[in-house]
Amino acid sequence: MEKPKTYCQAIAFMAGETAMLHQEYHDLHYGFDIESDEELFCRLVLEINQAGLSWTTILKKQHSFRKAYHGFNIKKVASYQEKDRLRLMNDEGIIRNRLKINAAIENAKTILAIQKEHGSFKKWIQHHHPLSKDEWTKLFKKTFKFVGGEIVNEFLMSIGYLPGAHEENCKVYKKIIKQQPAWNIKSKK
Repeated sequence: MEKPKTYCQAIAFMAGETAMLHQEYHDLHYGFDIESDEELFCRLVLEINQAGLSWTTILKKQHSFRKAYHGFNIKKVASYQEKDRLRLMNDEGIIRNRLKINAAIENAKTILAIQKEHGSFKKWIQHHHPLSKDEWTKLFKKTFKFVGGEIVNEFLMSIGYLPGAHEENCKVYKKIIKQQPAWNIKSKK
């Protein structure tokens, strides 16, 4: 008799340090609603930095990212100057890509403007929900720097605004469905 699968297939087949990194993210963060604008900004920055790399690399560096970007304090990051860009370019704990660093700073400025107009980044996302993946991508490309279809898809899946973060037979999926109001509204196909 086959053992019942209780995790998403990708997690079920991982081992060692990689499994531990992904298991924590999978069980406690991926697909769960995020209330804090700073944490939403963090997730966006991490997803942007993952482009062209593995998510394992980002998970290994997530604490260094948090330290380098002042806990993802949006106002602080939005005020970064050239000295901060140089500091980040020399920080071996993060991804040292000038385009991604510049995107984080510019996107922080954009989020400040969104907060002023909508009250919060979270409310801006909620205001536009539900949209299809293509509609979300178009909106994000118009609004933010260094975002494309895959980054937007992963960001929105990771915060529960697009389906697909977990397989239906995953034990975490059931937890998320109970507490994720965004999933209760089907996105347009």
